[in-house]
Amino acid sequence: MLPFSQKSSRKPQKTPAFDISPQMRAIVMLAATTMTLAAFYAVGRGILGYAPDHPNIRHLAVIIHVTTVLPAIPLGGFLLLAPKGTPMHKALGKIWVALMVATALSAIFIRSGENFSFIHIFIPMTLWASYKLIATARRGDMKGHKKEILSLYLGALMIPGVVSFALPGRLMNVWLFG
Repeated sequence: MLPFSQKSSRKPQKTPAFDISPQMRAIVMLAATTMTLAAFYAVGRGILGYAPDHPNIRHLAVIIHVTTVLPAIPLGGFLLLAPKGTPMHKALGKIWVALMVATALSAIFIRSGENFSFIHIFIPMTLWASYKLIATARRGDMKGHKKEILSLYLGALMIPGVVSFALPGRLMNVWLFG
């Protein structure tokens, strides 16, 4: 036993609370990288004037939506791939969930006409998954937390992202391909 004046220079190694399989890591890495590059390229083209003008960019809800989703894409990927349970993971995780909730809430006000479109189904899914994500983490249910974070990232962020690039006339489609 060491006297009180001497401290061990070795810090106890803490293993991650959970991690994802190598196959899921590859999927997350591919999705995060591809979506991040496409989104930042499209927004860069739009801001620099290399893409056609789009009327939706004049709407505050669209500006908030794009501004909050852009950092959420790479940050979510980073959080899924980085060590879990660290103070940095917890702090960045809170920021990421706040970005996702702001993205979902801003989408409520993005409509063509007075009706919601099929893509609006991701709003309640995002809000519910965000709640479950926080609840499972607070309970210490890391298996449930892992399930919720993967469904939120891949389901509620990547699927609508792909749709926004794939559907002609949508802002990201016009900015990327226009």
